[in-house]
Amino acid sequence: MTQTSRNEPIEQAFRFCPSCGVANQGGGSIPFRCLECGFAFFFGPVAAVGALIINSDNNVLLVRRSRNPGKNQWGLPGGFVDRDETIEEALAREVLEETSLVVRDCSLMLTGPNRYTYAGVTADVIDLFYLCSVENEQSVELAASELNDYRWCVPGPEYLDDMAFFSNRRALEHWLKIRSHE
Repeated sequence: MTQTSRNEPIEQAFRFCPSCGVANQGGGSIPFRCLECGFAFFFGPVAAVGALIINSDNNVLLVRRSRNPGKNQWGLPGGFVDRDETIEEALAREVLEETSLVVRDCSLMLTGPNRYTYAGVTADVIDLFYLCSVENEQSVELAASELNDYRWCVPGPEYLDDMAFFSNRRALEHWLKIRSHE
């Protein structure tokens, strides 16, 4: 795949058949079908996790991203699920990598479709957001390569309007509704 300067769906980024190498003559179809060798590839969504880590004061942990997409905007700890990894393993790994916190308990709160654009290519994602508790909530140590700040808070518009990803905002708004009924 080549990098592009415009945002395009992932199926448009397949310029050549990954099986036989022939130039893609079929355009951006789903599934991708090579007219030369018949190879087919389905562009299903990839899985991503997000952690709503709730502390003993019933505040949520927000983190500020230090790189694109969403550089210097707020978000939730999380990321993509790796091959041969369960959703819960991915959640625990991402939280540990990004914040040095160890997930103690988690429960699925919300799922939803999302689009993730990076290097000009847009992939379909299914986000899974979990409510989490962690060990030693005061021990946040950010991975400087990914994050540059954090806040324990009940997010208001100043944070919600500056979220790197709409899906994170939607998850926080859902949590705020749940929190208001407790």
